[in-house]
Amino acid sequence: MSHDTTSGATDEQSTRELDAREIDGEPFGAITSALADLGDDETLVLYNSFEPEPLYGVLDQRGFDHETERVAPDEWRVEIEPR
Repeated sequence: MSHDTTSGATDEQSTRELDAREIDGEPFGAITSALADLGDDETLVLYNSFEPEPLYGVLDQRGFDHETERVAPDEWRVEIEPR
């Protein structure tokens, strides 16, 4: 599920979160939908159970930068921002 949060106390940039682990089935459609709804001043934080390497090429083609962090053996956090 996704929801909006506000990150940081000093900036107005908002963050959306999408936990792909909660999606029943293939999450690519939900991810691309979340990217389409992302504003220029917003960040999407994606949580996944594996490193979503195939997504990186899609992000690059659609004009997004990303930063990936493995936060647990079965949890990856990908921060996605428009360029």
